[in-house]
Amino acid sequence: MPLTRFDYRMKIVVASKNPVKVNAILKSFSACFDDALEVVPVTVSSGVSDQPMDEDETLQGAINRAAEARNEIQGADFYAGIEGGVALHNDRLFAFAWIVIANHEFESHARTATFELPPQIRELIFSGMELGDADDLVFNQQNSKQQNGAVGLLTSDRLTREILYHQAAMLAIIPFLNRELYVERKQLSK
Repeated sequence: MPLTRFDYRMKIVVASKNPVKVNAILKSFSACFDDALEVVPVTVSSGVSDQPMDEDETLQGAINRAAEARNEIQGADFYAGIEGGVALHNDRLFAFAWIVIANHEFESHARTATFELPPQIRELIFSGMELGDADDLVFNQQNSKQQNGAVGLLTSDRLTREILYHQAAMLAIIPFLNRELYVERKQLSK
């Protein structure tokens, strides 16, 4: 059920042309705002490794993507940056993503759920492969990162990358739905 109403076409710039990321952002904004939406995908650099290997680098990639999208296309209502990453914990490798939603006032961060990657994929990543390429090799797929992703492959599409991102994007929208509770947050990443 939509929570907020604007009387104009809301413009959201997504810092990716990956349809999984674009659709997750579109669905999240559609669920939260009763507006006509214009989603503009744009290719920008994350400013981090192609395969972020820890929490901080992954979050920084999402922050950088949202900031670069804001630099690329000014005057939009919102900017969304999504960065997937992995992190090692007790010799197990976990996958997740950070999502940053920003407007002209502040930015909000949210993180997806985390899931463990199989040892075979972990070894391929440690040998220098990106997660999407490792998934494609192990599961004999092509371009799975623009489709169901690792989580979809591992759950037989019971949970897909888009669904995972959609939930986190909804969480990142919370401060914009409750602006009065977050007014002191005036930070914007450069």
